[in-house]
Amino acid sequence: MLKGVTLLLTVFCLNTVYAQDLVVAKLRSETSRSIKKDTDTSNWNWKHGGLYNLNVSQSSLSNWAAGGDNFNMTINSFFNYFAFYKKERQSWDNNLDVNLGFVQSTSQGGRKNDDRLDLLSKYGYKMDTVGKWYVSGLFNFRSQLFDGYSFSGTKANFTSSFFAPAYMIISAGLDYKPDNNFSIFFSPLTSRTTLVLNKTLSNLGKYGVDTGRMIKRETGLFVTVNYSKAIATNIYYRGRADFFSNYYDKPENVNFFMTNLFTFKINKNFSATYNLDLIYDDKIRIFGPNKKSPGLQTKSIIGIGYFRNLAVKKKLVDTKPKAASLSSGE
Repeated sequence: MLKGVTLLLTVFCLNTVYAQDLVVAKLRSETSRSIKKDTDTSNWNWKHGGLYNLNVSQSSLSNWAAGGDNFNMTINSFFNYFAFYKKERQSWDNNLDVNLGFVQSTSQGGRKNDDRLDLLSKYGYKMDTVGKWYVSGLFNFRSQLFDGYSFSGTKANFTSSFFAPAYMIISAGLDYKPDNNFSIFFSPLTSRTTLVLNKTLSNLGKYGVDTGRMIKRETGLFVTVNYSKAIATNIYYRGRADFFSNYYDKPENVNFFMTNLFTFKINKNFSATYNLDLIYDDKIRIFGPNKKSPGLQTKSIIGIGYFRNLAVKKKLVDTKPKAASLSSGE
């Protein structure tokens, strides 16, 4: 498992290094987490936008000798919205991701296959004249919207719900942004809170929270890497990797979360997507005999469907009459 994670991280870092000199693409610039330096600071400059993708697949069989479900339909959607603010030495990046997926089949009925709610807000104050180093504060919230179940045959076992689990990170540190599509945030002082607000799940001691309790707080080291790039013509990549080490409980066991989204644009309205999420948390024990050992959690989804670019620009102008132009930044 560790070799697999190491290989994936190596590929991730190499891709980052070799892609630095590529031309910044429009789609990438609208979905990354920071904006370019604006030479005109007389106005309050905002940039808003996002992406929406809906993938649908369906199959049906009739008198099919090889067997299979008579009917199968899968719907997956991805929604991203961002709001970036830039003025003088200040920057404020806000990003919301929502993933939802559903599968309906004749043999297994309806089941959820994707559900993620992820909000990230990062405020920074520029330290240097070239705009690469920022003193920053970060807030991240990650959970889901609907109940989740694991299945053994047709038997459904309740495993998760809204705010069960939920993860909140509050962090202060340094943010290094060498260009408009890559950033590393490093914090030696981070508060990580795990919430399991469903009584049934809290009584089972799920997600590393002590049995019967609903909240677990940890303090440790936190690093997050954000990257987005046009890696080829009409192929765009957007990824994030988070690392957290608890100072007071096995700091060598680093918690890991990584999300990857590849978009293969077909034309103005249609695209193919590949989404890969990876999670490793030493306190979540769902593998091995009696499900008492941790393991790498993976989720991958491939789809083709409707694509919509929601990017717009908006400025909130202060009382000064002079107008400012917003750069096309990240």
